[in-house]
Amino acid sequence: MSERTSSETATVDPRAGGLGRFQAVTAHRLFWPVVVLVALVVANTIYRPGFLSIQVRQGHLYGSLIDIIRLSAPLILVALGMTLVISTGGIDLSVGSVCAISGAIACLYISKQPDQNGMAGVLTALALAFGASLVLGAWNGVLVAVIGIQPIIATLILMVAGRGVAQLITEGQIITINSGPYKAIGVGHLLTLPLAIFIALAGVLLVAAVTRRTALGMIIEAVGGNARASRLAGIRSARVTLLVYVISAACAAIAGFMMTANVSSADGNSAGLWVELDAILAVVIGGTSLVGGRFSLGGTILGALLIQTLTTTVYAMNIAPQTALLFKAIVVIIVCLIQAPAFRARLRRRRRRPGTPPAAVVADAPKEQVPA
Repeated sequence: MSERTSSETATVDPRAGGLGRFQAVTAHRLFWPVVVLVALVVANTIYRPGFLSIQVRQGHLYGSLIDIIRLSAPLILVALGMTLVISTGGIDLSVGSVCAISGAIACLYISKQPDQNGMAGVLTALALAFGASLVLGAWNGVLVAVIGIQPIIATLILMVAGRGVAQLITEGQIITINSGPYKAIGVGHLLTLPLAIFIALAGVLLVAAVTRRTALGMIIEAVGGNARASRLAGIRSARVTLLVYVISAACAAIAGFMMTANVSSADGNSAGLWVELDAILAVVIGGTSLVGGRFSLGGTILGALLIQTLTTTVYAMNIAPQTALLFKAIVVIIVCLIQAPAFRARLRRRRRRPGTPPAAVVADAPKEQVPA
């Protein structure tokens, strides 16, 4: 029996005993992200004893955990769209720029209204910004699916140009608004919880329903697994590819509303800056392969929560700003490494003493051959 086969058997063979069951648990793609997330929560609790406390003020829930979930909402939405794009074998580097454009359009329209608290004006602003974002997503989809440009290049074009468009919309200034209905998107409350959590939850449920309760999810995975084979099977892969880029832009638009509503202003230069990288990290940590194919929405949500918890930890522990990004990168690298099956297998081979058979072989051997 080869070493690779023995190692795989040790993962699933019940006769390998407790060690085999433990390896089966640790082999799950979400095990190590959960471990790291729990470790971050424990570290924060030790550093700040009140980290887990939740208080009720004026009928609303407040606390560090509530803040982490609220701040994770935009990233969760962006990462959901990114998951679908990556599952088709693509990438979307333009989501940060789409966030900036959608927020800039909405804030600009609201700032021109005589009554910024009017619901009609706010809804119109949201509709205009959302429609523009769908057009941007369709632009990416056409470049990738119809013209055939590589996804990383096609979306890089909008990543750079879109940031310039956002600054043109704001005329290089920070547009400040005073709209209660719009501000509620970022900091409002519903049923004692932040409204942003319910918006993100609605997005998750909608994407899950479309991809897991219909054939669309399997079609997306088929296109990502083998686009040519899916075309031969009758799947119109170009339409599917275009659709996922439109969905990604739609998710980014809503995230842009949250980001700008949270501060009641639109800054074309900084809104949504680097959110595309956090979204990609969340997708990868969640177990979705960058080469396309199968995807995990639950894993993506877990990855987004881990990224936001890590960001909160960095700020809470007063880590110097010039080293914060480096610290964050190191933790993400560690998570990705211990999550990789090949890396874990190499560690197991290094720990195994020379001449010691794998766990499954020892379990299968006659008792008199088992080393004492």
